Amino acid sequence: MTMTPASSTTEHKPAPELFTYWREPDGCFLGYLNAYPDHWTQGDDLNDLKDHLLDLYHEFSRDDLPGIRKIGELVVA
Repeated sequence: MTMTPASSTTEHKPAPELFTYWREPDGCFLGYLNAYPDHWTQGDDLNDLKDHLLDLYHEFSRDDLPGIRKIGELVVA
């Protein structure tokens, strides 16, 4: 009998990505990923906005895009 390691059977759970959003007087939803506050997007409803934010997340996660500000962490001893 072959045992399968537990780590190979567990699914990778995606981490949540925080975003800020609001509804405009015309009913349109605007928002941005908190990690990329310079880049806003919009949607006809909240689900549409989330779809656009997800597209931005995938685009900005690439390392080869110039001009995209990212948040880093520096450990100071």
